[in-house]
Amino acid sequence: MFIDQYFIMLVLPTMILSMIAQIKVKSTFHKYSNVRCSRNITGLGAAQLLLKNNSINDVAVESVKGTLTDHYDPRSKKLRLSEPVYAQPSIAAVGVAAHEAGHAIQHATGYGPLVLRSTLVPVANIGSSLGPWIAIAGIFFSFPLLTNIGIMLFSGAVAFYLITLPVEFNASSRALAILRNSNVLSEEELKGAKKVLSAAALTYVASALTAIMSLLRLILISRGRRH
Repeated sequence: MFIDQYFIMLVLPTMILSMIAQIKVKSTFHKYSNVRCSRNITGLGAAQLLLKNNSINDVAVESVKGTLTDHYDPRSKKLRLSEPVYAQPSIAAVGVAAHEAGHAIQHATGYGPLVLRSTLVPVANIGSSLGPWIAIAGIFFSFPLLTNIGIMLFSGAVAFYLITLPVEFNASSRALAILRNSNVLSEEELKGAKKVLSAAALTYVASALTAIMSLLRLILISRGRRH
């Protein structure tokens, strides 16, 4: 992707924000991974407890390699926890596991934004990988129709990033509320878990901003070429 004035003004700052957010989430996760929770409950135990308390019995919890690779797969109904989360009794592990359990609860209750995000996955995959290139090809060859198709495809990816925000925020709020109500973490420990989840949320905000600014850049370039 070529560098132009719009990339420098719009996209570059959000990319820098994304880098800062990644550093922040890794440092915060590392900090609270070294703080043992008073109830000595692991990420696996926390996830299983939250699922049980919400009468969810058809979701399997399993370990996955890597760090911060935790996710919930609604298609297979599997909640996958990374190695530093699955078997560790830390505040960070419990917070992240509870967040992923929050996604499973969203799925079980038919949470609207999660359903919408799931339907947008194919559009987002195509739009993010092909949309910008199609738009730039249209701009380069002065083919407005091709440019518009690329922008529309990429708009689908941007919509995915935007709908991801309420999904992630809601999962975190559900997780913290259940952890508090179930007395899994003390109030002081909840503050640490909240910091971990807030740092993670910043990465989603940064990604959404980068996508929005990238789309705006394509629109501005295409309009500039037409005039």
